[in-house]
Amino acid sequence: MSETNTHKAITNIDIWNAIDEIARLQNISPSRLAIICGLDSTVFNKCKRQDASGHTHYPSFASLVKVLNKTNMTMTDFGIICDRLRAEKSDD
Repeated sequence: MSETNTHKAITNIDIWNAIDEIARLQNISPSRLAIICGLDSTVFNKCKRQDASGHTHYPSFASLVKVLNKTNMTMTDFGIICDRLRAEKSDD
């Protein structure tokens, strides 16, 4: 990648926001999305997104893949959601 690239890297918060958005688009809660994906119902809870020291971590790649597979989304679709949410946030 070029150092002149003006795109910001996707952050862990962007990924969590996109998972929340996928649930919203499906008209379900993140907890219900987790259950549908065969995950523990609490895996996407906001309180579990940070470690004990308050640092936000990334969801597991396996969890993300399960979400994409169950919602028939591609990584490109996921990236589009991330980009849209980031653009909306920067417009605020």
